[in-house]
Amino acid sequence: MNYISTRGAGIGERHTFSDILLGGLAKDGGLYLPGEYPQVSADELARWRTLPYADLAFEILRKFSDDIPAEDLRELTRRTYTAQVYCNVRDEENAAQITPLKTLGVEDGAPLSLLELSNGPTLAFKDMAMQLLGNLFEYTLARHGETLNILGATSGDTGSAAEYAMRGKKGIRVFMLSPHKKMSAFQTAQMYSLQDPNIFNVAIDGVFDDCQDIVKAVSNDHAFKAQQKIGTVNSINWARVVAQVVYYFKGYFAATKRNDERVSFTVPSGNFGNVCAGHIARMMGLPIEKLVVATNENDVLDEFFRTGIYRVRKSSETYHTSSPSMDISKASNFERFVFDLLGRDPKRVLQLFRDVEEKSGFDLQASGDFARVQEFGFVSGRSSHDDRVETIRDVFQRYDTMIDTHTADGVKVAREHLQAGIPMIVLETAQPIKFGETIREALEREPERPAAFSGIEDLPQRFEVLPNDAQRVKDFVAAHTGA
Repeated sequence: MNYISTRGAGIGERHTFSDILLGGLAKDGGLYLPGEYPQVSADELARWRTLPYADLAFEILRKFSDDIPAEDLRELTRRTYTAQVYCNVRDEENAAQITPLKTLGVEDGAPLSLLELSNGPTLAFKDMAMQLLGNLFEYTLARHGETLNILGATSGDTGSAAEYAMRGKKGIRVFMLSPHKKMSAFQTAQMYSLQDPNIFNVAIDGVFDDCQDIVKAVSNDHAFKAQQKIGTVNSINWARVVAQVVYYFKGYFAATKRNDERVSFTVPSGNFGNVCAGHIARMMGLPIEKLVVATNENDVLDEFFRTGIYRVRKSSETYHTSSPSMDISKASNFERFVFDLLGRDPKRVLQLFRDVEEKSGFDLQASGDFARVQEFGFVSGRSSHDDRVETIRDVFQRYDTMIDTHTADGVKVAREHLQAGIPMIVLETAQPIKFGETIREALEREPERPAAFSGIEDLPQRFEVLPNDAQRVKDFVAAHTGA
């Protein structure tokens, strides 16, 4: 398996999974993808259908990481995906499944289900990839006797998932940027209450896109990146994306009885990483009918999939909503899909994303490329605060199931794209306790809270507030690494 950049770097060179694991952006500013997607045979689908989650993860990941010895990779997946780690299930009988499928009911002739992805340590789907990433990082660093300083950005859930995955890991420090006072109280407490000496929380005076831009600016300062041994855990990291491919297969097997059936997935999306994993699963041969992109009021992705126009908003035009993890107006992983959409033409991708920097977007409708979107199964929709409140209320009353705000965005949009006879699986984003204010508004009751998180908002918090300035962040990193 060889990896190339969406902008051309690596074509004609050799880049293994381990080569790109610890980094983020390619040297030309692009994102890494396999030179070609591995295909899944009918025999493999049949054999994988009954595998435990850890062994399914091994089978899929080894198609992308042939430079890691098979016995080592199997040990890593089995150590990661255990009922002890993913113990925050609502139904304890399903703990061993890691990602149990909860069927809500049949609507418009289509079975509607939730794929529970938030049973990990931080109650968010990000744990599904991040726990593996922590073990992969520690394993790879130990093999080469190296250390790593992780610089990341979060709109809410990536940060806590990364910090819980990396806390106490040998040879790793984490510097996590988050928008100051723009996360929920629970999300903030999860991150800022950690006192581990290798964890550093930095609150940036701005929005998530500002945090993400700083991470990219630092990644593009190649001298600083090399000197400080900077890596990333944001979804621009390829291992994050490929780890998420696994639960699309698991969800498909749970929703079907035969491998000739088709299934649709709805994915609440801001940064395009989660739904990008679905795109990759589909490219590998998983029988996915539709990939439904659900956005909130920050509807950059919905606008593209309706019109072919990708129009990045300014920070001042980015709304602070009740589904804050999707308050994103510049979808980092979107470039991976555009690369495939344009027939893997790196020169065109480079020009388009130069247009993003210079003109705040591009138009694929005018060039005729947008017509190909249907070939990849993508459709989309948008949800508002009133929509998510009503959806939370409806799902609770109709199915006795409490969902968080982002999952509510997904359910609302999923209902707009149901097809009779084709199961629709909504990827659950987080547990409701992370967004208590909106749950109380919708249901007039407190959200369900796992016992392990009792009183977390009252714990002492440790963080540093910095201005929206990449140099100030670099100075902070340098001051705390000793390099």
